[in-house]
Amino acid sequence: MCEANAYLVDGDGEKLVMEAVDTVAPEVDGLLLTSIFGDQKLVKATIHSLSLVEHKIYLKKNP
Repeated sequence: MCEANAYLVDGDGEKLVMEAVDTVAPEVDGLLLTSIFGDQKLVKATIHSLSLVEHKIYLKKNP
């Protein structure tokens, strides 16, 4: 399995946004995350960084 978990990063650390993310697609208001189960979530954020070995997507909230 190659899916990753998405986290929102802020000054207090990281908060899990979605598990088993399969796709991340750009949208006008942010990013559309879709899980391997078909769940979708629009997050008003940008990609902060990726950790491919740890299967983590780090997002930063839009101002």
